[in-house]
Amino acid sequence: MGEHFRLDIPVWGAAMDGVVDVDFAIAMGKLGGVAVLNLDGVHTRYADSRPIIERIAAADKATINALLKEVYREPVKPHLITERIKAIRAAGVPCAVSTVPGRAEERAQLVQAAGADVLVVQGTVLTARHSSRSYHQLAFEELVRNCEIPVIVGNCVHYETALELMETGIAGILVGVGPGAACTTRGVLGVGVPQVTATADVAAARDEHMRRGGRRVAVITDGGMRIGADVCKAFASGADAVMIGTPLAGAEESASKGYNWGMATPDPNLPRGTRIHVGTKATLKEILLGPARVDDGSQNFAGALRSALGVCGARDIPEFQHVEMVIAPSITSEGKSLQQSQHVGMGKG
Repeated sequence: MGEHFRLDIPVWGAAMDGVVDVDFAIAMGKLGGVAVLNLDGVHTRYADSRPIIERIAAADKATINALLKEVYREPVKPHLITERIKAIRAAGVPCAVSTVPGRAEERAQLVQAAGADVLVVQGTVLTARHSSRSYHQLAFEELVRNCEIPVIVGNCVHYETALELMETGIAGILVGVGPGAACTTRGVLGVGVPQVTATADVAAARDEHMRRGGRRVAVITDGGMRIGADVCKAFASGADAVMIGTPLAGAEESASKGYNWGMATPDPNLPRGTRIHVGTKATLKEILLGPARVDDGSQNFAGALRSALGVCGARDIPEFQHVEMVIAPSITSEGKSLQQSQHVGMGKG
């Protein structure tokens, strides 16, 4: 990510409305990580998003999809984007924001003027040759050239695609298609790659990009991690950082106080996510930094990573990225335990 953006802990909070609001972004920033605010979410559609989050959390399974579609029909308001970014920056913490590809160019100058530190352009799958019949084709080279802040793009799971994206000048790349606990992309579209394989492939593209003379692009494994072991495996697979959502939804500071739903859940035509109940389990500090009060790996992710490095004899993350691994996750069940136990999303069958 370069000299201008460094984190004390290599953990990103996913741009999920049930997790990240202004207060959560501030809390996570003060702990050394960064939480990404969703510019296409309820926090930039409503001046006071708390009642909306509460309605979503309180809805029953029979009405939740219709409710999500209803509340996300409200248009995004540019002045709220500015206000949210300025509020986070006023707290003295880094501000990262996420936008859909179709709005990336028009929002780039707005978010920079407001003081954002990082722009994340996120879709189900992105390529350097992204095209759409519904909006102007997004050129990442041009977007990066016009941005003075780092641009992160995603998501990606393929070596050649990642390499091509890196050649556009991006600072980081998100890895993962459908592994998140609230995501149903793998069930709806039948598309996905296990996270360890995807991370290893994209990390290999990063190394090849550097061999060709390019700068190091941060590989950020996005989704599918529930506990410290999952986080450690992501780094061992080659990740430079991780992005997590559902584990943070269980933090006392989360926007919904225990619920999560993905960015594609309220899609009006083809929802690719579901709302899940996580429950409030710990403070954000306990989840990220500890001390852990439980022995199931759901707390103190930073401590787990440090211990894993020590056990494997690695002095730092770059060394840890080269440890030997043997793992074979199931592509249909990876990260889906909550959906299965609650019979929602991909757990209905």
